[in-house]
Amino acid sequence: MNHLSSLYEQLLRLSTSLPGPGYFTDQAKEVIFSMKGAAALIFAAASLHSCNGLPSSSNPSSQYPDGQYPSELPYYGLSPPFYPTPVANGTSSSRWSSAYQHALALTSQMTLFELQNLTRGFPGPCVGNTGSIDRLSIPPLCFYDGPSGVRGQELASAFPAGIHLAATWDADLMYRYGRAVGAEYRGKGVNIALGPLAGPLGRVAKGGRNWEGLGSDPYLAGVGMGRIVEGVQGEGVIATAKHFLLNEQEYRRRWGQDAPGGEGHAISANVGDRTLREYVWPFMDALRAGAGAVMCGYNRANHSYACQNSKLLNGVLKTELGFEGFVVTDWDAQMSGVASANAGADIVMPRDGFWGEKLIEGVKNGSVAEERLNDMATRVLAAWLYAGQDNGTYPPVGVAPGGQLPDPVDVQEDHADLIREIGAAGTVLVKNVNGTLPLTQPRFLCVYGYDAIVKSTPWENPDRYGGGYDVNRGWTTFNGTLITGGGSGSSTPPYVVSPFEALSHRIRKDRGMLRWDFHSANPSQQYLNADACLVFINAYASEMSDRPALSDAFSDDLVLNIASWCSQTIVVVHSAGIRLVDPWISHPNVTAVLMAGLPGQESGNSLVDILYGDVNPSGRLPYTIAKKESDYGHLLNSSAGQEGGDPFFPEDTFVEGLHIDYRFFDRHDITPRFEFGFGLSYTTFSYSDLEIYVSIAPGVQETLPSLAATRLAEFPDPDTPIVQGGHPDLWETLFMVRCRVVNSGDKYEGSEVAQLYVGIPSLNEEKEGWKEEEETPVRQLRGFKRVGPLAPGEEGEAEFELTRRDLSVWDVEMQQWRLRRGQYKIWVGASSRDLRLNGMFEI
Repeated sequence: MNHLSSLYEQLLRLSTSLPGPGYFTDQAKEVIFSMKGAAALIFAAASLHSCNGLPSSSNPSSQYPDGQYPSELPYYGLSPPFYPTPVANGTSSSRWSSAYQHALALTSQMTLFELQNLTRGFPGPCVGNTGSIDRLSIPPLCFYDGPSGVRGQELASAFPAGIHLAATWDADLMYRYGRAVGAEYRGKGVNIALGPLAGPLGRVAKGGRNWEGLGSDPYLAGVGMGRIVEGVQGEGVIATAKHFLLNEQEYRRRWGQDAPGGEGHAISANVGDRTLREYVWPFMDALRAGAGAVMCGYNRANHSYACQNSKLLNGVLKTELGFEGFVVTDWDAQMSGVASANAGADIVMPRDGFWGEKLIEGVKNGSVAEERLNDMATRVLAAWLYAGQDNGTYPPVGVAPGGQLPDPVDVQEDHADLIREIGAAGTVLVKNVNGTLPLTQPRFLCVYGYDAIVKSTPWENPDRYGGGYDVNRGWTTFNGTLITGGGSGSSTPPYVVSPFEALSHRIRKDRGMLRWDFHSANPSQQYLNADACLVFINAYASEMSDRPALSDAFSDDLVLNIASWCSQTIVVVHSAGIRLVDPWISHPNVTAVLMAGLPGQESGNSLVDILYGDVNPSGRLPYTIAKKESDYGHLLNSSAGQEGGDPFFPEDTFVEGLHIDYRFFDRHDITPRFEFGFGLSYTTFSYSDLEIYVSIAPGVQETLPSLAATRLAEFPDPDTPIVQGGHPDLWETLFMVRCRVVNSGDKYEGSEVAQLYVGIPSLNEEKEGWKEEEETPVRQLRGFKRVGPLAPGEEGEAEFELTRRDLSVWDVEMQQWRLRRGQYKIWVGASSRDLRLNGMFEI
């Protein structure tokens, strides 16, 4: 008992008094405990100290014989403890309240065994399956991958990846995407869709899973998360926001992976309290839209595993954000039993992990409160009821391992049309010299590159289009046209329209001709009569490993070789994230470049729509493309932070604070090749008439200056109850910004994406000498609006709402969002660096 008391005392200390790495200047100063919470914490500490989640060493050459691993004690308390887990009650809305009344009526009738049956996985047809309680008519719940569609099943669509959807900068398309993905999950009888994803956010340029997310800015990702969740749950499917939290790299993302001798902890993402909220931001949007599930990740946060991190789950997610749904572990991410239960995890997947009968034992011996087990099961049922899946009309499960059923359910509907539309909308034109594009009835085109055609043998793994973890590690390119990345978030298309196929159909219609070479690095035959040469290359990424590079020599040489003789060389890059282009971007014969992303099954059709001008490109980059890898600094490579550290307890401290992607480039005055938000059109647009208003009531605004701006409270009303998504005041509109956008071209109709950036005032003490992690970025995206399509000479209006959250910063002393006093700068333009209008207001 003395040992447990010692552990408890160490956990209570602030991080600054603990030995070991890490010093978080803006760490929360207050930790709230009850007597029950204190007892729970002692049991959690005991569970952690026993290392019961760590695999025992069976390697005879292990440097840690008999599993005697280094002590974790120096790292306790670096993530502030927060106990007990809040008990949800459905106060967020009448719909949640009704769901909880019904759920509590059910759980009140359950035995301990039945309660735990809802908190664990079982074998079954889905990638995750809960237990059932037949006597109460509660079926097993089906979990299935992934964010871009039902993976590994027949007669299901392959939607564009998250990063491609983000490149549309179109909130309406994001909602329609969610609705269509949700409809396919519902049609297959899936209860819980494992998506969407904003973790990783894209901090690390080479991050292996950045392509699954929604861009490297929390505001852009937040809009995507909210709209997708709204669409998915509009179909009655429970959406899962993942991965919570700070899951920013694949390198050493879990125990033993990439570690010396296969032994060592997962990477610890070390962040201060203000930086933490930057990564929480997109999840707030998902929760506000009604997400019923959140998935915790494999990584550690401030040296505490995400699925047993009480600060993240109990403190931030369930208290600060008022989450009413359930937390599910990533598959095999649970690292302890008592600790994960008391920290706020609700379901373990894919089997019982450290729970099952052991969870019942923990309840009986007092390690886990029975109230906690009741809350776990109630949260699961409440989300199920909130989605309306209990009314007897929900389709039966129509998925199976390997995807082969005697009579598969066709859920594709007309989604191919939407996939084609999003594929084109997310294609970004970054270079177009002298009107190379659009093509105008070309008679002779040459097609080069491995990315122009479908891979010849893509189904070695029926659940992993193009290759599974066993073969794709270290790939820089994909030997075929790239429509999705690798891993659990990939898709399995019912067909793929390749660029060459779509071009063949179009050129045949125009009675033209093609010549092609898909494999040579330097094709020997030169076709000097060709109207243009199209070169197709790609950049691959996958779960399980980070990208080895942001370019490859073979593809760059191919472009240069074709450009050496073809005066109209058009480069098409399908990429799973950032792809550097500087070896050839300035070549005079490279006259057009399209960053074509990961467009899904209609890839070729989407591309030809852009090439021929049937669709005017309006996609914008959701990340920054640098001139060279070193421009990303320490944010380039996930392994850079490991040198000189403890190999058993790897860590990466987010010293940049809020300065990732374009904000990092702004902070260090680095000129990018193509900035965040950049994208060209076949026409041009002009901006004018910036106006800023104070919102004094819904639908009522006053022009500046206004006394209303001086009466805004610094903090949200402390007497207002928290609801799911955070304090309701955070979503209140405080200001409106409007401007005019005109199609100033004379030939093509098109749409513009107007972008709003805000400069939040810095504190007086944010002066030279402050650490970068403590500074406020010079400007941050806080709105975007698609205007159009506009005919030449036609004008439209871009209107932006600025909420309290948009204008606030996290105050680490007050532990609340704060509306700073001072001058707020406003910019509106076509990208993060093409800023056409500016203004200001003062609070």
